[in-house]
Amino acid sequence: MSEQIKHECGIALVRLLKPLEFYSTKYGTGFYGLNKLHLLMQKQHNRGQDGAGIASIKLDMEPGQKYISRLRSNSDGPIQDIFSQVHGKLAKVYKKHPKRVKDIQWLKNNLDFTGELFLGHLRYGTFGKNEIGNLHPVIRTNNWMTRNLVLAGNFNMTNVDELFEKLVEYGQYPVETSDTITILEKIGHFLDEENENLYQQFKKDGFSKMESTQKIADNLNIQNILTKAADAWDGGYAIAGMLGHGDSFVMRDPAGIRPAYYYHDEEIVVVTSERPAIQTAFNVPINKINEVKPGHVLIIKKDGETGEFEFGKKQPRKSCSFERIYFSRGTDTDIYIERKKLGKLLSPAILKAIDHNFEDTVFSYIPNTAAVAFRGLAEELDRFCNTVKRDNILNNKDSISPEKLDSILSLKPRIEKIAVKDMKLRTFITQDNKRDDLVGHVYDVTYGVVRPGIDSLVVLDDSIVRGTTLKQSIIRILDRLGPKKIIVASSAPQIRYPDCYGIDMAKLNDFVAFRAAIELLYDTNQKSVINAVYKKCKQQEHLPKEEIVNYVKEIFKPFTTEQISDKIAELLTGKEINAQVQIIYQTIEDLHEAIPDHPGDWYFTGNYPTPGGNKVVNKSFINFIEGKNVRAY
Repeated sequence: MSEQIKHECGIALVRLLKPLEFYSTKYGTGFYGLNKLHLLMQKQHNRGQDGAGIASIKLDMEPGQKYISRLRSNSDGPIQDIFSQVHGKLAKVYKKHPKRVKDIQWLKNNLDFTGELFLGHLRYGTFGKNEIGNLHPVIRTNNWMTRNLVLAGNFNMTNVDELFEKLVEYGQYPVETSDTITILEKIGHFLDEENENLYQQFKKDGFSKMESTQKIADNLNIQNILTKAADAWDGGYAIAGMLGHGDSFVMRDPAGIRPAYYYHDEEIVVVTSERPAIQTAFNVPINKINEVKPGHVLIIKKDGETGEFEFGKKQPRKSCSFERIYFSRGTDTDIYIERKKLGKLLSPAILKAIDHNFEDTVFSYIPNTAAVAFRGLAEELDRFCNTVKRDNILNNKDSISPEKLDSILSLKPRIEKIAVKDMKLRTFITQDNKRDDLVGHVYDVTYGVVRPGIDSLVVLDDSIVRGTTLKQSIIRILDRLGPKKIIVASSAPQIRYPDCYGIDMAKLNDFVAFRAAIELLYDTNQKSVINAVYKKCKQQEHLPKEEIVNYVKEIFKPFTTEQISDKIAELLTGKEINAQVQIIYQTIEDLHEAIPDHPGDWYFTGNYPTPGGNKVVNKSFINFIEGKNVRAY
């Protein structure tokens, strides 16, 4: 993606199943769990660079001793900052008490983050300020171990207002309305209720308060708590939690919108947002790593018993396809294959756009994250060239000369590295409001490989969302090379609708595809469609989310994908551009062919996986018409 879109978050949970002495003996360190958490977070740093946080729970601590530790950072390098602080304290202990570093119980009694249970979080701030208080993990504290709750997640709820009202109905007085605090308090409410019900039961059975405390810890029904808590949730989520006494869990939304993976052996249970992080950190084969099933919760009891349990109502699987196209790291086996296929499937449209003229076409990609899709495109172009060469040789086999054969065999795509992002310039200009000229120089270009006035230039991008960087920077600098034609191909379809499940794409007017459709309605004297859609949206504004229909689809209905793509090209081509500009998008059909197991395509089709999505797009259109530059959730 050539423009910055903040998205997602990352989670990492580590539960050591053996006594700490085991890891000290086998791996030479009592900080095995902490070190693995650090590695898992580093291997997922793509999922959040605005902030990070870690928390740890020590098991079986005596009353009066601290057993929950937490550290969060919103510095420029939050992961490094956090672990520098932690290891800085450890270094002081090494220096002051060198003989104590092998004394596990002493370390637990005297140092933070020396427990058996760890939770890490990486944040991209898609909503709200990036202050320490907004960072995960968040904690709900209590003097009873079994009522302490530590939470971190990759999620966004569309119906926070409804959930907030539920808390009020319970008799609570919440001081914040964010979905993070709302979810924390919702789970906390049913955690308190479960604790109280168990206490009353054990009291009735004649157990003392101290005896009841231990029995509550042994008998807490995490599945029951989360089933009740999540009953009215509408959103996409992968949420990890730890209870003060040592139970932990990771739950995933019923549509499987947000990802979560886990690995479990006799030594450890680990959960992450990305599968390759586990493969790298523990050197385990892919078939040993499981996906947390949609609508299920992975529960790790304090005694180490681990299992997956259903908590949510079954829904059609709508795992996020954008996760696969762009957000996740491309080192995942399946994602790598999928991205290559996305590039491959673009080849017919690209070949048509260049009139199958390889001699006068240069192929490249921008930015670096498009490299895998470009590799798939390049392989398909090679295959096409080989087919042409084979047919030419067979058709001329009786009269072919060495010169003719050389000419036939020379056919191949001209692949070059055309644009390179200047990362230092990017960092600088984001702090400057008067930056138009600098924006145009975010990328350096390679001179001399494009023949001015002769060559066409094909550039592959992951996706085109706002089109701002294309218009202000990429097309302008590519045009300086003098190509006859610039073709920008997107491995994702046209992004037409806002996201409301954790990705920073919330306003309709941000999308160049939406702006193009509006322009076309004006161009074709169909302005009445805009007014009709607005009227329909207003009429259902106060309906329950389950009754709202996505009428915004009618904005796009009068036009073909190609018509909208051509209008986008027009919008992105400034008067100073000399080359002809064409935009090519992936089709929805080819998207599903390339990524069959992740059919969540609401960004492109408007087919939201939850009712709250229709509510958000409805409100977003109303905001657009009424000139309100605010989020719809």
